[in-house]
Amino acid sequence: MVYELTATIGAMALTLYWGSGSPFSWRVLLALEHKGLPYESQLLHFDKQEHQSPQMLKLNPRGRVPVLKDGDYVVFESVAVLYYLDVKYPQAPIFGANPEEAGVIMRVICEFMAYAEPSLLKITAAIFTDTVAENIDELTDAMHVVAREARTIEGRLSKEQWIVGANYSATDMVIFPWIQVLRRALDRSAAAELGARFLPMERNYPALARWIHRIEALPGYERTYPPHWRESQT
Repeated sequence: MVYELTATIGAMALTLYWGSGSPFSWRVLLALEHKGLPYESQLLHFDKQEHQSPQMLKLNPRGRVPVLKDGDYVVFESVAVLYYLDVKYPQAPIFGANPEEAGVIMRVICEFMAYAEPSLLKITAAIFTDTVAENIDELTDAMHVVAREARTIEGRLSKEQWIVGANYSATDMVIFPWIQVLRRALDRSAAAELGARFLPMERNYPALARWIHRIEALPGYERTYPPHWRESQT
């Protein structure tokens, strides 16, 4: 199913090419909904290799999503897309209200991408390809890294409602999808050993759990939820 937000006035300029369950795509969907921007949704199917089609390779030679097209302008790489949206459409800012806040937001994003994301990729890829058993030692080390980073985020959220300061920001949009993907992966029986110290989040990371609920309650959140996850629940 393709989710579209219809423009109420003017021509629709924004087109988002994305994939269901991609944490990188999910970031941009959260930003578009937060800013209330009308956009055309082009959901690509990974199982059909639609992200590698000639049309998509013209937009992004790396053949990856998300890709945002704004009129004749094309931008890809999720954080670059978030930054472009905030500069071009500054209403409901996601990179802070001043340079100092923007610096912290970008620093925390960079820290997450450098120190947590590689381990998250390793863990979720192994779980979803059923290769946990043969890589359990490496994955256990990766879970220790993720747990350490999660504790840092937990500490931030124990003091504020959002990861950086008092407002929902690009930092939340970058990190939230990965937490959701990890939770989904660790719910699998093959990952029970890996998830034992992470789940349930309400017990191990209560501030993170409350933060997840806050994001899930935001207007437009349901339109960002991966459609193939929804279908698997029915």
